[in-house]
Amino acid sequence: MTDLPLIHTGKVRKLYRYAPGQILMVATDQISAFDFVLDSEIPDKGKVLTQLSLWWFEQLKDVTENHVLSLGVPEEFAGRGIIVEELEMVPIEAIVRGYLTGSGLIEYRQSSTVCGIKLPAGLEDGSRLPEPIFTPSTKADIGDHDENIDYASAVRLVGEGIAAKVRDVSLAIYTRAEEIARERGIILADTKFEFGVREDGALVLADEVLTPDSSRFWEASTWKPGGSQPSFDKQYVRDWLTKDSGWDRASGAKPPALPEEVIAATRGRYLDAYRRLSGKGLIS
Repeated sequence: MTDLPLIHTGKVRKLYRYAPGQILMVATDQISAFDFVLDSEIPDKGKVLTQLSLWWFEQLKDVTENHVLSLGVPEEFAGRGIIVEELEMVPIEAIVRGYLTGSGLIEYRQSSTVCGIKLPAGLEDGSRLPEPIFTPSTKADIGDHDENIDYASAVRLVGEGIAAKVRDVSLAIYTRAEEIARERGIILADTKFEFGVREDGALVLADEVLTPDSSRFWEASTWKPGGSQPSFDKQYVRDWLTKDSGWDRASGAKPPALPEEVIAATRGRYLDAYRRLSGKGLIS
């Protein structure tokens, strides 16, 4: 194992000090759901997250700068590690929704809004929104819950200037990515981004981008509003936990380990998303 100093362990990633101003970011095969890191791992998941993010960074390079410096990582992290800039991270999750589902659907059914944004009447689970919306959330520590917030709350957290930049760039990224995914038969229902700020004030896209961990990917050919959609993301794991596992989400207990068939099916979905979007095979 590497002797580089470990500076942070997240739900999925480990960050090591690589050099002054540089971090080695490694995506593991761990999977999280409902703010728990599960005991089960998904083989090759870390490689999918890293390599798909790199592919998207390339597609988006004329939309926004990103934090990638080098792929020259220690051999043990090949395919799942990258060298990135050390940035001052913006303390909000930048979420963009093009379709109504998940926590947005729950709020809509209560108030006809999502994060304070008024939406038309009559929308269903899976409905396409009239236009993409920026719906930020807080960033929670492991074990705590992110909370959806309105734009005014985001301004209070990060300031008007940063909030406006994050909103505008996030919407621009989603618009480009949604078009690219649709060309490949995949609907990008919603996604979340993370940003950092350089010392000169430049906003930089960081962490992962447009992966099955951070996005909802649906099969375009079978999309039909009114219920859950066949997906290429970890919604499959969430559905198993809440519907088939016997786990009580309200209990506070940690979810059970995933059975082998769920692990295999989840791995297949991640690999399928990578291949269909990038047109490439996974690099070992």
